[in-house]
Amino acid sequence: MKKIQFFIITKSIGLYLNALSYVNLEEAKKKAYQLFSQPRKGRIKKEKLPKTLQNVAYETFEYQTEKFQTYIWHGNEDIILLVHGWESNASRWKKLLHYLKPLGKTIIAIDGPAHGLSEGKEFNAPKYAEYINVIAQKYQPKIVIGHSVGGAAISFFLNKYQNPTIEKVILLGAPSDFKILSDNFVKLLSLNDKIKTQLENYYLKKFNIHIDDFSGHQFAKNFTQKAFIAHDTEDKVVLIDEGRKYANAWKNAIYIETQGLGHSMHDADLYQKIIDFI
Repeated sequence: MKKIQFFIITKSIGLYLNALSYVNLEEAKKKAYQLFSQPRKGRIKKEKLPKTLQNVAYETFEYQTEKFQTYIWHGNEDIILLVHGWESNASRWKKLLHYLKPLGKTIIAIDGPAHGLSEGKEFNAPKYAEYINVIAQKYQPKIVIGHSVGGAAISFFLNKYQNPTIEKVILLGAPSDFKILSDNFVKLLSLNDKIKTQLENYYLKKFNIHIDDFSGHQFAKNFTQKAFIAHDTEDKVVLIDEGRKYANAWKNAIYIETQGLGHSMHDADLYQKIIDFI
């Protein structure tokens, strides 16, 4: 029943936007982008912080006019930066933290744009990459770990800023091609070619990169950091081919395919492999 309801809702929205495009194409594009970029969940309230994020150090940063939240587990001078994915927040690292803390390193987790306690309404990899850069400039992390779009944001960050302090990168279920994400959204709503073209033109204007060139694995061809890339064969959100692209492009990478973990990729054996890599 839920699948039927979801199908009806998405197709109804698409039908409305397609009809609107014949009257006001700019407005149809605007509304379509809002749906594509605004997460529906992942926010948290200060008075209802998950236990994972309680009793830790907090630091608030600012990018442009928006504030974003970080959580810090203090350790030695080596910094690990954690970057969550779409419709999530820093608490998603609860299980991995149990493995990371005994290493004695300082751990910093970000609430991405429009997630957790961070401000904003719009979430995308380029904006997230700017958050990472703000943290990297102050703390100079040696290790970054990204899940889902968080991994894509790390790739965008490394390509744009070529940060010399980062030595190791860990990507879990990370998408590579932005065009695939966009095309899947267009297909989900059955949007017409007029809106699709307008969206792609908007991405170029907004991100200063053509949608065909917005590709994490293409960026990775020039990366010198050591990488640990893991992807699940049964991931229905970001298909396994995306992980394989990263693995084939990254010169100095360990690649692992898991089975049965889905997109979340929570697994004790996988986490131990990450610790061994670190």
